[in-house]
Amino acid sequence: MRFNDRVSITIDNHVAHVLLDRADKMNALDDAMFEALVAAGHHLHEERGVRAVVISGAGRAFCAGIDLSSLGNTSRWDGENSLINRTHGNANRPQQAAMVWRKLPMPVIAAVHGVAFGGGLQVASGPDIRIVHPATRMAVMEVKWGLVPDMAGFALWRGNVRDDVLRELIYTHREFSGAEALDLGFATHVDENPLDRAMALAHEIAGKSPTAVRSSKSLCNRVPEMATDQVLMAESLAQIELMYSQNQMESVRAGMEKRAPEFVDP
Repeated sequence: MRFNDRVSITIDNHVAHVLLDRADKMNALDDAMFEALVAAGHHLHEERGVRAVVISGAGRAFCAGIDLSSLGNTSRWDGENSLINRTHGNANRPQQAAMVWRKLPMPVIAAVHGVAFGGGLQVASGPDIRIVHPATRMAVMEVKWGLVPDMAGFALWRGNVRDDVLRELIYTHREFSGAEALDLGFATHVDENPLDRAMALAHEIAGKSPTAVRSSKSLCNRVPEMATDQVLMAESLAQIELMYSQNQMESVRAGMEKRAPEFVDP
């Protein structure tokens, strides 16, 4: 399935592969790419049977960031196109291109190679997990162009990247490698074959109870904004909903019988 000739989705054995497919432009972000990323994410939200998602880039890069040719069109941010307008719940369209992966009910893994600059780094930050090639070139690039990161980066980096480190990288737009990204908090794992490792991890997750995994992601998304009392109650409510459910009981039976479980997708 293709979206706007910019993004494709293939699904195999409960794992969806989202491919940024503008290789001739290093998957740079233009209006069509924003639209395609959002549409692909929304499509997966309704796709029954998908238990994990991998997002990667075609060609030499994950995503080189904003297509600089689009910066000259000032009318695209006027009126109904204003960045202030919340077109997708709590986000505008460029923000949703990154946030949609965090909002999906199933885990999302980014496989990052080549470059991930500016908006491309923010798209890579939307997924739950990032597996990055050690030679990947990365940067919070926006100050270079007289701008600020505004594709949900501040929300997505919170809790992963130390505050003073993030400030330095924003202010200086210093480039760093995938290997360094692990220490800085932008990468979960560094691997010479990020797509292979991301796919292996996605299939491992897809073999677990999809209701338990989705409930766990929901908790992970919500607890940073909660007080301790709310976190404790949220844990309890999620557990009550799962206990003795069909998939929970199948997890127990399959474990005791030493066989692969057969889950029902939500």
